[in-house]
Amino acid sequence: MVKIADIELPDFPLLLAPMEDVSDPPFRALCKEQGADVVYTEFISSEGLIRDAAKSTMKLDIYEKERPVGIQIFGANLDSMLEAVDIVEKSNPDIIDINFGCPVKKVVSKGAGAGILKDVCLMESLTAEIVKRTKLPVTVKTRLGWDHDSIKIVEVAERLQDVGCKAISIHGRTRAQMYKGNADWKPIADVKNNPRMHIPVFGNGDVDSPERAVEMRDKYGLDGAMIGRATIGNPWFFKQVKHYINTGEHLAPITLEERVEAARRHLQMAIDWKGEKLGVFETRRHYTNYFKGIPHFKEYRMKMVTSDDSKDVFAALDEVLENFKDYQFVS
Repeated sequence: MVKIADIELPDFPLLLAPMEDVSDPPFRALCKEQGADVVYTEFISSEGLIRDAAKSTMKLDIYEKERPVGIQIFGANLDSMLEAVDIVEKSNPDIIDINFGCPVKKVVSKGAGAGILKDVCLMESLTAEIVKRTKLPVTVKTRLGWDHDSIKIVEVAERLQDVGCKAISIHGRTRAQMYKGNADWKPIADVKNNPRMHIPVFGNGDVDSPERAVEMRDKYGLDGAMIGRATIGNPWFFKQVKHYINTGEHLAPITLEERVEAARRHLQMAIDWKGEKLGVFETRRHYTNYFKGIPHFKEYRMKMVTSDDSKDVFAALDEVLENFKDYQFVS
């Protein structure tokens, strides 16, 4: 069993990573149904929260069926982060997660996200003050370091643990790498193998197959996997990994009927949550993967990703179900 404070999780839990415009309540619900053990919200700007910015406050929406769920915040100003923690607590999440890993320029330029990797002392002090501010368990998501020459993740993880961090998720790339090259899990294993570490250490980056998840567990000895991009348009990834872990075999391919039904539900839940316009727009990124592998699919995909009217998207899904009913997916 793996524990984040008093939250009990199964052996080698699978966590849905916080992803901007992806890890929203509709998608989290689908992933939870398919075996995600912990789900995280999209990352939320502390400055946006304290200004009561609509997009930021909307991200605080969580539902009982998602639990355990973590709300992730980012920022570099202590006062703003502490005020954001007070706001987040009112949504009653199970976990507050601090983003010390986002590599995008608009976040890093403000010293937040991966930008804080340049100042480990600030990283430590922010974590310490947030831990003091809340009764909720505080976790951290970060990267190996700012660049190849500044990787001190073993020391960083130990310092975060010592000020009260209850779990750490580490992406196996530096900020300088962004998402290029291969994730390096060895430094994450070094964190786990540090005899002073006693909190869960989760790996993140390039877990794109059940075999890779098993490798993260068996070769690198990590406590669990945080999974991001591999789940987009594929909420079944969690179920596929767990089936492989339990049986050593691949799960039977997800059928066309299951894919169409999930796409329909996803779209409807998105519309119900954020309205027609945003619901249609922000679900588009998933369709390519929902129907990946179907030959001559471009016509239908274009209908789904260019229409602004949900009726047209639902109609396109009906066409897919009818016109490709004999198509057999492969593992």
